[in-house]
Amino acid sequence: MKFALAAVAIGLAGFTVAAQAQSITGAGSTFAAPIYGKWGEAAAAAAGIQLNYQAVGSGAGINQINNRTVDFGASDMPVKADALAEHKLMQFPTVIGGVDVIVNLPGIKPNELKLTGPLLADIYLGKIVKWNDKAIAAVNPGLKLPGTAIATVHRADGSGTTFVFTDYLSTQSPEWKEKVGASTSVSWPTGAGAKGSDGVAATVRQIPGGIGYDESAYAEQNHLTTTMMRNADGKFVAPTMEAFAAAAANADWSKVQNFAIDLNDQKGAESWPIESATFVLLPTDPKDEKQSAAVKKFFEWGFAHGNDIASKLLYIPLPAKVQDAIRTAWKAVPGGM
Repeated sequence: MKFALAAVAIGLAGFTVAAQAQSITGAGSTFAAPIYGKWGEAAAAAAGIQLNYQAVGSGAGINQINNRTVDFGASDMPVKADALAEHKLMQFPTVIGGVDVIVNLPGIKPNELKLTGPLLADIYLGKIVKWNDKAIAAVNPGLKLPGTAIATVHRADGSGTTFVFTDYLSTQSPEWKEKVGASTSVSWPTGAGAKGSDGVAATVRQIPGGIGYDESAYAEQNHLTTTMMRNADGKFVAPTMEAFAAAAANADWSKVQNFAIDLNDQKGAESWPIESATFVLLPTDPKDEKQSAAVKKFFEWGFAHGNDIASKLLYIPLPAKVQDAIRTAWKAVPGGM
């Protein structure tokens, strides 16, 4: 499924239902495309909302909602308070998901290779260039590592997944934080760029020794070879629902404004270290209040009825208290439900 290159357009099952449904448009995060697609399919008949979602990357999604060419934008990078105020937007999270590290190493099985945050940063800085480097071998005793050159792959388009990944590397490496930093688009020290989640996966698959990053739902659906990562408690964990849930459970939402929480490198022996909420951007001055109301109705349906769908796609539903806080925040936006 090509989330980054194609629209996730959710149709309705019958002409009569389709004629009665209200259509909403959104654009942005490829990280969120799988869940919005499935929620759209399920909510079309149940809620009478037809979703057309363009998975064009978080950067493009932010630009489109700033220009009001869609009803909502979607970003995995939380927008700063001053930018929200400037563009008259509110933001709220919808689900939580992990970002996986994917590799192409013949003979290496999924979750057999172990990596750490500092190692990953040095790989993407171009300081570690062979898979049998002694630093990688040190955390993989007994694993036969090839002498293949490491080929790093990154997103070439503005991407919330890139923000999550580079933000994580910034927590692990002072050098990365100083030289590269965290954003939806950065100046990569090395490696090849590819457009979209599918582009990263395809490029890694084509290059022996390749390494990249993709959202967990995409990695799972496309059977990509993932790695284990060392977490903040020093434990190596695989990218599983249990690990994502453990990290989410340790998050403290009470100390953030505009729901702009950073879920990377959460404490906990079972926690997956590369994780993010994904966010929706909704105008506080909607051109059409009925459209704004329909967006809120769609995501209310997702909160109330979509948790099982989210879990099957390896997303963690938001805590009930966070969902309630979002409902309260919606009241400040014109357009009821």
